[in-house]
Amino acid sequence: MSSRARTLAVCSALVIALLAVAAFAPLPFSIAYPGPAANVLGEHKGEPVITVHGAKARKTSGELRMTAIVATGPQVSAHLPQVLKAWFRRDEAVMPRDTVYPVGDNAEEVAKHNAAQMKQSQDAAVGAALRYLHRSPKDVQVDLELADVGGPSAGLMFTLGIIDTVDGDGAGHDLTGGHSVAGTGTITTDGKVGPVGGVALKTQAAHREGAKFFLVPRDECSDAQAELSKDMRLIPVTTLTGAVDALKALNSGGKVPSC
Repeated sequence: MSSRARTLAVCSALVIALLAVAAFAPLPFSIAYPGPAANVLGEHKGEPVITVHGAKARKTSGELRMTAIVATGPQVSAHLPQVLKAWFRRDEAVMPRDTVYPVGDNAEEVAKHNAAQMKQSQDAAVGAALRYLHRSPKDVQVDLELADVGGPSAGLMFTLGIIDTVDGDGAGHDLTGGHSVAGTGTITTDGKVGPVGGVALKTQAAHREGAKFFLVPRDECSDAQAELSKDMRLIPVTTLTGAVDALKALNSGGKVPSC
């Protein structure tokens, strides 16, 4: 064998070895998928998601669906073939692991963190809804139950669900107008809607459940449009009042904001 052939053989072997190492080396990414899209006006695992005390609960029609993503666990390593596969699929997304699991890779610690974020989100949703309805938390109490879902991104939909359960559109009609409306977004007690992650996957979760309208934080319009179904309409929002007004306009034939 000539020296050139030997050199090529050695180089080829090194390249193959490097590719093999790269293919099986753990990478700091998680693979995310469309998750649940529970109707906050309905029941979850046999229990009502929203229970009101101190005010008469309305009988509602339509749906208000919160949306979520699921991701590979904090201790599950993504490898190059998985990352490349997910990169080219519309129903998967590659996300930096530390954005999905900011508290580390301990499963118990992650679950505790997500539960705390959900509790904080629910408390903010109750506060924002009662403030919008001009009701005192001393007179009206709200219990929210949604097991197996963590994080803060259901805040907006929880808030709208409480408003629809207590007051509807303020004129005796459902806030949803009988439609299936999905969405995402954090909420503050003063009614500001904040951005979340994974909105392109969340629109897919909503479409899977038959939703035709999707409330999205305005700053994430372009992300939400990335994998949007042709029969789903995006409605951008920045505040709770804006979200309620958009739903009222949708049902009355008024002007509805769009991305």
